[in-house]
Amino acid sequence: MSTTLFDKVWDSHVVSKISNGPDVLFIDRHMIHEVTSPVAFLGLKNRGVKVLYPEKTFATADHNTPTINQHLPVLDKLSANQLKVLEENSEEHGILYWGLGHEKNGIVHVVGPEYGITQPGATIVCGDSHTSTHGAFGAIAFGIGTSEVEMVLSTQCVMQPKPKKMRITINGSLGKGVSPKDVALYIISKLSTAGATGYFVEYYGEVFSQMSMEGRMTVCNLSIEMGARGGMIAPDDKTFEYIKEKEFTPKGDKWDRAMEYWKTLKTDPNAVFDKEISFDGCSITPMITYGTNPGMGMGILNDIPKVDDQNSASKSYFKSLNYMNYDEGESMLGKKIDFVFLGSCTNGRIEDFRDFAKIIKGRKKANNVTAWLVPGSHQVEKAIIDEGILATLTESGFELREPGCSACLAMNDDKIPKGKYAVSTSNRNFEGRQGPGSRTILASPLVAAAAAVTGVITDPRTLF
Repeated sequence: MSTTLFDKVWDSHVVSKISNGPDVLFIDRHMIHEVTSPVAFLGLKNRGVKVLYPEKTFATADHNTPTINQHLPVLDKLSANQLKVLEENSEEHGILYWGLGHEKNGIVHVVGPEYGITQPGATIVCGDSHTSTHGAFGAIAFGIGTSEVEMVLSTQCVMQPKPKKMRITINGSLGKGVSPKDVALYIISKLSTAGATGYFVEYYGEVFSQMSMEGRMTVCNLSIEMGARGGMIAPDDKTFEYIKEKEFTPKGDKWDRAMEYWKTLKTDPNAVFDKEISFDGCSITPMITYGTNPGMGMGILNDIPKVDDQNSASKSYFKSLNYMNYDEGESMLGKKIDFVFLGSCTNGRIEDFRDFAKIIKGRKKANNVTAWLVPGSHQVEKAIIDEGILATLTESGFELREPGCSACLAMNDDKIPKGKYAVSTSNRNFEGRQGPGSRTILASPLVAAAAAVTGVITDPRTLF
């Protein structure tokens, strides 16, 4: 019987099925950070329960860590306490902990793949919605809530209803200046932020097979922004080459046995999905958002869509435009911006900094722009230095910050001021997401770089 990639991985991890209820799913990798884990550990303590498999749990600090002067004590008392509690809980339960100052510290969804914690065919959870990132390796990865974090810590299982299956196929080749971030924003603009609710998505076709692993991570990362439970891409030679010889991947005979299994992880011909959607890769252009959710996106050369009627949805639409101080029918080109943020678990990898450097090389940062360039990990930071990208950034008037989630969700000091516009390579543009009253424009690293050197929304293709 033909089977989908999703079914192969999910079904092989089902411990038991609850009649008319969820499946009990075994979890191979559990990643934790300082924000969603403290209450879960407190729950264990109150029940007198230990972490069942500490070797399957990995801790890093990222959400509210500072991105400058990380060698100094954290001034914010809440942040400092959360970091301290994560360290103490990790030590008590024998969990591997990469805290602030550790050479392997970084954003959880960046360091997981970097060190081979993320592997094909695995089930991976974290108390963070963008856990879907790891699906780029052919894993089933999704975010969980605090009570579920406690459940996984104590049982290494989680109860989940099995999602429906959707396949999104994109064939053709992407045009010049079109990045994986644009592909993801294009899909979300077509499906809306609720278009994949209840589904687990498999991305399929030439566009995704041509992408690097870092590009695939960006696409899978944004699956949650169209309502999906997660997204995944079948592993291939690029996947195997990326993870080979990493610290936590199998070695020797164990690698050979793993490869035998991993090569079976693909959707069989004639396998049935609950929903199939197709797009043409040639029709995708550099994207940009104009509203207050990731689905309010368009090609950068388009005008902000007009709405003809005045139903409740339209009222919400105009509320969004009012927050952004934009009007329907306007062009985004030439609109002044104040901040540029390059980073996050969506676009904080070395390829993102390479793209940014391509645009700014030989140019200067616009005087009206404040730029926060934040690597996703110390490994990314090192590559930026080793590849000469830091020199390019410095020559153009930019500064590199230290690893962390930073302005993606403004849980540290990196907050966009009220009323200011930020071109951001992160994943969400909700009201106040990057700081109270801030206005976020989601874009690719190329679009962000173009805005950083011109001071306005600019089509990056004009700067190649």
